[in-house]
Amino acid sequence: MKVLIVGSGGREHAIAWKVAQSPKVDKIYCAPGNAGIAEYAECVNIGAMEFDKLAAFAKENEIDLTVIGMDDPLVGGVVDVFEAEGLRVFGPRKNAAILEGSKAFSKDLMKKYNIPTAAYENFDDAEKALAYLETAEMPIVLKADGLALGKGVLICNTLEEAKEGVKSIMMDKKFGTAGNQMVIEEFMTGREVSVLSFVDGKTIRIMTSAQDHKRALDGDQGLNTGGMGTFSPSPFYTEEVDEFCKKYIYQATVDAMAAEGREFKGIIFFGLMLTEKGPRVLEYNARFGDPETQVVLPRMKNDIVEVFEACVDGTLDQIDLQFEDNAAVCVVLASDGYPVAYEKGFEIKGLENFKDKDGYYVFHAGSKFADGKIVTNGGRVLGVTATGADLKAARANAYEATKWVNFDNKYCRSDIGKAIDEV
Repeated sequence: MKVLIVGSGGREHAIAWKVAQSPKVDKIYCAPGNAGIAEYAECVNIGAMEFDKLAAFAKENEIDLTVIGMDDPLVGGVVDVFEAEGLRVFGPRKNAAILEGSKAFSKDLMKKYNIPTAAYENFDDAEKALAYLETAEMPIVLKADGLALGKGVLICNTLEEAKEGVKSIMMDKKFGTAGNQMVIEEFMTGREVSVLSFVDGKTIRIMTSAQDHKRALDGDQGLNTGGMGTFSPSPFYTEEVDEFCKKYIYQATVDAMAAEGREFKGIIFFGLMLTEKGPRVLEYNARFGDPETQVVLPRMKNDIVEVFEACVDGTLDQIDLQFEDNAAVCVVLASDGYPVAYEKGFEIKGLENFKDKDGYYVFHAGSKFADGKIVTNGGRVLGVTATGADLKAARANAYEATKWVNFDNKYCRSDIGKAIDEV
């Protein structure tokens, strides 16, 4: 069969790598792709938001299954466009992708269906938001309602910070139209855990847990980024936590979406906070996480194409999802200055060192071909992933592998997965 993957980052590279292992697949395309994805797929120069062009390409090339990797096209309704053309596509429709597309919607959904989350209020008026802050407890969390590349969340320790945050989000439109509405919610403390899942509208299959590192600098300092590294599984995601989430969060979310007439097929990413009062939902995403995918898929035993098709066909209850009894760590190699300002176009050297190295992977997040060379083309450039018998071994392997590849202005955090030392 022929598969088209839509996207251009490390997540899509990991998906392409996993899809390439399926005996069902003869040919992979990726739009627009990157230099790393080109190893497994023919890259097509069509943007992820060019829905009609993507659908036309899928028809012309008799694509059997399209996999949407990114949030923007899902929230924008790419799945609806494909389905209207009679094309098989993996991902939620627009009316279900709102689970990620609007934080106000998802918070209201959780309140209505008693899914545990932080207390909150929604605002579409900046003056009312500012007035609310006068009586709120600090610290407090401000969230732009719409998509903001994982950066639209501000944790404010003082009233002054919070007021400046409202101004930044709603008045100055730092995150564009994502800030037309805003959620203000209580600040929760605890361990953060990411749990990905496959959903076919009624059945949910949980993947292995992971933990992301969002801040740019060591010690969780600096600005929020798209993710500087991750590890899997999370030692803090215990059997007790799993049982609670299965009882009160996972299936409850799938059922709530169905009850609202928003059948969800695809990936639900659960961002959880493990508080003293039990697990709470921080956020939902409607697609694979990045860089969580880069540690979850290398541990997955199943043929991913079979799982994708089961989600599309509503037969996920027949899938026994299995993961290796090991661990994985991903360290993101970024361009120094990310996420604010950074240079691009530097040659990436040493990629050949990952060839035929079992348990070591390099997933391209921001790369392209230029004059016959592979050069940097983004803030997050590569995700270096390694597996190991346990998290400490995987972490040591991943950091060793970061030395195998180089480019000018290379930067990475030195403490990805350090929390596992506390276990």
